[in-house]
Amino acid sequence: MKLPAVQWLAEPTRFAALARPRARIVLGILLLFLLLSLTALVTVGPPPVSGDPAKRADDQSDVMLYESIVAGVRHGGDYYEVTADALRAGNYPLRPFVTFRLPGLAMVEAHVPRAGMLALLFVLVASVLAVWGMKLRSGMTRWPPVLIGLALLAGGLMAFVQTDLWAFHEIWAGLLIALSLGIRRQGRWIEAVAIALLAMLVRELAALYAIMMLAAAWFEGQRREAIGWGVALACLAVAVGFHAHAVGQVTNAADPASPGWAGLHGYGFFAKAMVLSTALQLFPMALGVLLFTCSLFGWAAWKDQAAGRVFLTLAAYGVALALFARPDTFYWGLMVAPLSLIGLAFVPDALRDLFRQALDRRRITVTKVTR
Repeated sequence: MKLPAVQWLAEPTRFAALARPRARIVLGILLLFLLLSLTALVTVGPPPVSGDPAKRADDQSDVMLYESIVAGVRHGGDYYEVTADALRAGNYPLRPFVTFRLPGLAMVEAHVPRAGMLALLFVLVASVLAVWGMKLRSGMTRWPPVLIGLALLAGGLMAFVQTDLWAFHEIWAGLLIALSLGIRRQGRWIEAVAIALLAMLVRELAALYAIMMLAAAWFEGQRREAIGWGVALACLAVAVGFHAHAVGQVTNAADPASPGWAGLHGYGFFAKAMVLSTALQLFPMALGVLLFTCSLFGWAAWKDQAAGRVFLTLAAYGVALALFARPDTFYWGLMVAPLSLIGLAFVPDALRDLFRQALDRRRITVTKVTR
C-alpha cells in the first residue's frame, strides 16, 4: 500500500531516512512507551481535589502559601522571616534550604499590583503563542496544521491563564522556558539564555533546562553558546549560595525536614503529571497519557533543531519526575507543560515516515552482465 506524500510538515521527518531495522526499533520503542504510559492508571498521583468550597484551603494550600508570603513582604516584612513563619504555620518543611523559593518573584509581586502581575502574565502567554505560531508557520506547509498546532499549544497553556495561580512559581518559569526555546535561533542565543536565567531565578528547577541546552549546544559545536549557558548556570549558583546562607539565618535544627525526593514512580507518573498539567485532564486518564506519549513521539520526529531541544527538555524533566518527584510535587510538570502537546501535530507525518521505512521491502538486485 502506497502511503500519502507529506501532508503537514514542510520536510520529511527524522524517521524518513531510517533503515528498516532502525525504523522497526523506533516503532518498538514507541509501543513500549505507550504501554508504560498506561501504568499511570495504577501509579500514585496527587491528592484529589475535593471541589468543596469549604475545603479550598486544603485544595490550594501551596497557592495560598505563596500569596501569604507576598502579602507579608508587601506589608514590610523580610522575605526570609515571612517565608519561615508561613512555612511553620502551614506545617511545611523548612530544611533543606531548597524548601524556600528564591525571593525574586515574591519581591516583584509584592511591589507590583496584582492587576499588573496578571497583565504581565497574559503578555507572557501571548508572547509564547506568537513566537511558536511563527515557528510552526515556518515548518509547516499551510495554515490548517499551524492552527491545529496553536490549538495544542493553547491546551498546554490551560493552567497558565488561571488567574488564581499568579503567585505559583512554576507558572512563570514554565512560560519563560517556552519563550526561551521559541526565540533561540542558530547564532542567536543571548536572548534565550537571558530569559532562561530569569526562569532559573524564579524557580531553580529551570536549571535542568539550561543544562540540557548547554549539552545540546556543545554537541552541536556551538561553543560560544555553550559558554553562555554555563555563565547563566554560574550566576544561578551564586544566587543559590546567597539564598542558602539567608535561609540558614531563619531556620534551626528543630525545624521539620523534607521527606526527600526519591519517588521512583516511573514513566507513568510523568505521563500522569503532564495530563494533570494540561488540557488532557479533560479526557479519561488512559487516553490522556497515550496522547501525551504520542506528542513526545511527534517532537522526536520533527526535523528541526528547536524540536530536538524541546524533546531533550521534555525527556530531562520526564526523568526528573519519574525518579525524584513525590505525588504532591507533580506540578513540576508545569515547567514544560506549555509545549508538551504541540508534538501531536507532527504525529501524522511521523507515523507515515516510520511505517514506510519499517515496512520497506525493497531489495537490491545485482545482475551479472556477460559479453
